[in-house]
Amino acid sequence: MKVDDLLLDRAKRMRRQPTPAEAKLWRHLRDRQIADTKFTRQFIIGPYIADFAARDAKLVIEVDGDTHSDQARDASRTDWLQRQGYRVIRFSNADIMSGMDGVWHVISTALVAAPHPGPLPAGVREQ
Repeated sequence: MKVDDLLLDRAKRMRRQPTPAEAKLWRHLRDRQIADTKFTRQFIIGPYIADFAARDAKLVIEVDGDTHSDQARDASRTDWLQRQGYRVIRFSNADIMSGMDGVWHVISTALVAAPHPGPLPAGVREQ
C-alpha cells in the first residue's frame, strides 16, 4: 500500500469513529452552518489528516484530546500547514464539550478574516 492509501484508510476510519468532541463539533460545522462555509472532516493535506478543513477559507480546525501532549509535533504540523497557506486553530475536547458558544465565536471570527492569498514564503509565519 502507498502512503497515500494508508492515509486515506486512516482518514476513513477516523470519520467512522469520531471522538465525542469531534462528533459534537461536526454537528455544528456540517451543512454550512457557520458563515455558509463548507467543512470537510478528516481531510488529507500533504502528509497530515486535518480534523476539519474549510478548503475555500484555508482554515484547519484541530481537536486535541485529553492525552494530546506532543506540543513539538503540533507546532511542526501547524508550521507546515501555515506554509501551505492554511490558518490553524486548535480546541481541546473540554473547550468543545463545555464551551461550544466560545468555539463557535472563534471559528466565526476566523472565517471572516481574509485567508492567505497563497502559501506563505519559507521561513515566514502567520502572526
